[in-house]
Amino acid sequence: MPAFTRRQFLQNSSKLVAGAGLLSIPATAETLVVTKPVAPADQVRLGLIGCRGMGFADLSSALKQPDAACVALCDVDSTVLNQRATDVQKLKGNSPTLYSNYRKLLENKDIDAIIIGTPDHWHPLIMIEACQAGKDVYVEKPIANTVQEANLMVAAAKRYNRVVQVGQWQRSGQHYQDAINYVQSGKLGTIRLVKTWAYMTYVKDFPKVTDSAVPAGVDYTMWLGPAPKRPFNKNRFHGSFRYFWDYAGGLGSDWGVHMLDIALMGMKATAPKTVTTVGGKFGFPNNDGDTPDTQQTIYDFGNFTMLWEHGLGLGQAPYNRDAGVAFIGNKGTLVIDRSKWDVYPEIENGAYLTEAIPTQLSKDNALDKHTRNFLDCLKSRQTPNTSIVHGRNAALCAQLGNISYRLGRQLHWLDAEAKFKNDKEADQLMRPHYQNNWKLPNV
Repeated sequence: MPAFTRRQFLQNSSKLVAGAGLLSIPATAETLVVTKPVAPADQVRLGLIGCRGMGFADLSSALKQPDAACVALCDVDSTVLNQRATDVQKLKGNSPTLYSNYRKLLENKDIDAIIIGTPDHWHPLIMIEACQAGKDVYVEKPIANTVQEANLMVAAAKRYNRVVQVGQWQRSGQHYQDAINYVQSGKLGTIRLVKTWAYMTYVKDFPKVTDSAVPAGVDYTMWLGPAPKRPFNKNRFHGSFRYFWDYAGGLGSDWGVHMLDIALMGMKATAPKTVTTVGGKFGFPNNDGDTPDTQQTIYDFGNFTMLWEHGLGLGQAPYNRDAGVAFIGNKGTLVIDRSKWDVYPEIENGAYLTEAIPTQLSKDNALDKHTRNFLDCLKSRQTPNTSIVHGRNAALCAQLGNISYRLGRQLHWLDAEAKFKNDKEADQLMRPHYQNNWKLPNV
């Protein structure tokens, strides 16, 4: 069923819902649910790989819809796997098939699409192999831990004609869409600078700990996969893996891709020309992890500048918003975060250069709209709100910033050639170096 030939019923139902205007209004989880029961044969059958955190949040969101069913779960931690099986039973009343090896799950012909919620270093392998197996994919962000992997993921989605939604769910939020329309209306005048940031109060205390035995029920060799072989250390495992280069890119790629994606969306931009990053472990130099707790990255796009900055353990963020985007124009500045957006007009001779408007609040559940959009696109075969190309562009910017930080110098990026200008050392960091007999797929 990879081509959804058995789903003419769902395609027709989708057209009816869209025709009624239900998908164009600000939506909550309740307004998105189609109340008419859906027969099992007409449901989208989902498998989840990586069940602990955001992966299960994505699945839970999708399962609010009556045309979604979970038929399989996969995780290398049996404790997590068994708990999620119980959770699915409570949510939908069925017992999914359980796997410890994602390749076995991909062999299951009953699965239409998968959700990938693993650590970052696993996203590319699983996504590409899922496309090769004829599955559609919802993949968490950032889509990859290197630029080359991100480019291969774009190629795989195209070659195998798969629908791929990236978990940068802000694009599905109505208040984000409204704000971007305002940005692109010209009311702010010429936009010369876009600021993006994330200041988070956590990771104030992340001390180094000694290596230990692998927890019971964990297939640690499988968890490492293509990453370097190391003794088990709890700091490198659940959650905090993101602060080690072996598996992820720190706050700059974790929160960064969300904010950078909105900046790129507003400016209709894809890739910068130059990237310069400074930062370090300034706030907590003795904490474990490789990635900086303080970072500023400047991207030159030719006709505007984009800035990313983050601070771990800090609560006093720009515009009093812990994570956000500011579009700064000659006539005014628009600032947006997940709860609201505001316009701050420039003033000349006592007059506003652009209109003063009330605060625009978010009124929907953007994640629920995002998973609903994924389900709809599985049936219509249309491009979802956050395509793999969008995911690639955001991951590219985050990764370029991290490479600049690690090398300590400005980088010149040649996007059409997918390489740096006269910089073999930087080119090495944009490529993955798989280990433990894992191989980068051919696409």
